Amino acid sequence: NWSMACCYMALHGFRPLLSVFRAGAHGRPRSLGTSAPATNNHPEQESARGSESSTTRKTFQEVQEERLKQAQHTALINCPSKIDEKKFLEYLSQYGKINSHFFYESYGTYAVVEFSEKESVELLRVRASIPSSYGESPVPFKSRFFALRLASNLEASGSQPTVQLQMQSTISMNKLIQKLCLAENIEQQLYILMEEHQLTDENLKLRFLVCSLIRDVAAAYFPESVVKPFGSSVNTFGKLGCDLDMFLDLDAVEISSSKKVSDTFSLEYYMKHAPTGRAVTQRILSVIGECIDSFGPGCVGMQKILNARCPLVRFSHQPAGFQCDLTTDNRIALRSSELLYVYGSLDPRVRALVFSIRCWARVHGITSIVPGAWITNFSLTMMVIFFLQKRNPPIIPTLDQLKNLADAADKHIVGGNNCTFVSDLNKIKLSENTETLDVLLADFLEFYGHFAFNKNSINIRKGKEQNKPDVSPLYIQNPFEQTLNVSKNVNHTHLERFVTLARDSSWMLQQEGMGHPSNPSVSSNKPWGLAALLLPSASLGANQGKKRKRGPASERIRNLLTSLKA
Repeated sequence: NWSMACCYMALHGFRPLLSVFRAGAHGRPRSLGTSAPATNNHPEQESARGSESSTTRKTFQEVQEERLKQAQHTALINCPSKIDEKKFLEYLSQYGKINSHFFYESYGTYAVVEFSEKESVELLRVRASIPSSYGESPVPFKSRFFALRLASNLEASGSQPTVQLQMQSTISMNKLIQKLCLAENIEQQLYILMEEHQLTDENLKLRFLVCSLIRDVAAAYFPESVVKPFGSSVNTFGKLGCDLDMFLDLDAVEISSSKKVSDTFSLEYYMKHAPTGRAVTQRILSVIGECIDSFGPGCVGMQKILNARCPLVRFSHQPAGFQCDLTTDNRIALRSSELLYVYGSLDPRVRALVFSIRCWARVHGITSIVPGAWITNFSLTMMVIFFLQKRNPPIIPTLDQLKNLADAADKHIVGGNNCTFVSDLNKIKLSENTETLDVLLADFLEFYGHFAFNKNSINIRKGKEQNKPDVSPLYIQNPFEQTLNVSKNVNHTHLERFVTLARDSSWMLQQEGMGHPSNPSVSSNKPWGLAALLLPSASLGANQGKKRKRGPASERIRNLLTSLKA
């Protein structure tokens, strides 16, 4: 069938990349680069360069700065639904050299165009005109978001070519399972899932562009400020479609204002004051949120959540298709993003296992996009990191070990919390562990299916179990705010569902034919391995909760396995 044939071709196009991933920490996943193309046309060369690339890996800050600089040279353009790409590029080239561009769809067709020089974007702003409106008046805020209109005598016709649109969301679960079934082994299945779910280079560029556009709004009040993405958008574990968390960084404002001159006088700004730093944060976010809502093109649904533990404003950037959270007082989250970036960059098995466990948990309702008593993606990621720290030999170091490798430039104290760890990846010794992902997946499920949650906590700073300091069902110590439990929201019912599902899934992987179909030419279209774990039917054991007798698996899972072998 045609869809299976397409999956087969897509899979064979991906297989050479596995040599890079299997090279351990020497291979660098696509989303970590700052200007890598979406597809590697010479993966064998990349594999051959493995040892060299391991010594040139960029730090988190270097990647951030490079992408933020790219974003300043970039424009977002709303295009006609059918547009000639060649004529489009010829028209824009008159403003300057174009480094890269791509098209995508979200409430219309859009192009992201990066110029070589920032002056090219400024020239676009000079040449663009105020739109004509009938019955409404335009708000005259001139951003780097433009609309390209065809001349009246060149209206789009059905015969005009359409441009290739870059995917901004994940494929359906059915298509994913079809692709997984065509893999050669379980390890390859995990890498395929990661390849399908991870943020593309184009999606990352769009995220940094939205941050840059929001910064343009904030610059009216704070010209030296920077808006940086954090969380899933930059920590290497982001999934296509995830929210965009943004941090309004006012550090540059404070640093430039703190310079002292050794002279008769010193000059300082005369400023308003507020009772507390939190009150200042709330005022800033309230005003910036109002400006984004009133003047930011494409920004809709503004919510001010100023009384939260970390005040923020939430809105949708409709043209980009992102749900956005903007804060200005969450520096520990920035350090957490960098820490996860370090772990995700050390060994490709880390990211592959995290993506697969998150997908497995989401399919079976262990996690949810709705706030509640569910286990969060962050908690799952901490659980995977902890598990990998406990391998023999460990696959990744503990946070304390990363702290011991840090130098003076890496020192970070945030609100009295020591958030210090090494930022230079080349200082971290690579693991000698060579375990394959099929082994790690099975052992992860077995490990947490029998973990003593009733008495032990999870601590990635030490890399070992510790006695729980309170009676929370699941206790995962915050790596930086060490008195906090990042999984405090989880109740007994949801933890029990996770444990039961882990046991059932572990049992399924041990059954005959689950590691690889016995006859690939006949059985490749039947779910096996990771694909079988992603079938919703497998969640019955977890859904039955305490009504189900403890055993290797539920009766329905036995029936499912029987049907798979038929």
